[in-house]
Amino acid sequence: MSDATPPAARPLTRAALEIDEYVAGLGWDQPARLFALVDTGKLLANEPALARQLGLESGAEGELTPIEQEELPRDAKLDEFLGTIAWPDAVVGCALVVERLILPPSAESQLPKGKGERELAAFVAKHPERQEVRMTVAVLRDGSRESALRLREKDSAREVLTGPDLVPGLADALLTTFS
Repeated sequence: MSDATPPAARPLTRAALEIDEYVAGLGWDQPARLFALVDTGKLLANEPALARQLGLESGAEGELTPIEQEELPRDAKLDEFLGTIAWPDAVVGCALVVERLILPPSAESQLPKGKGERELAAFVAKHPERQEVRMTVAVLRDGSRESALRLREKDSAREVLTGPDLVPGLADALLTTFS
């Protein structure tokens, strides 16, 4: 695939946007959600009953089908939980959806120094410029990555930002699940 291919034309981008749209339909204040990404063609060939259940039809080469996994443990730290995941060979990638509070870059200088995670989270939660964001981060075994970001204040499919490097730390953490 060349760099001239429009991002929305890439299967990984389409999968991230499909997951974003699905979770958006569930509303905000959702728990983190984990998805396996499987090759649609191989799923159709190897698991026709499951493919029918998912409503899949033959598609373009390399299309990806997201399959939601069991709910993540609410009390587990995300980085620790991701360290426990092992994917079977049929899973070519994975995606994670999380909601977070963020601050604009202009507020970084206001962050209190020397505080722990809990104190920083409390500071961000009370900050007048905070924004709620839903991050959908998808990766493939080959290292490809894609992100879809949706701000609560601009909750529309037309306002979703996409790009491979929007949430690099989370993409890196997801890639380690294939190590």
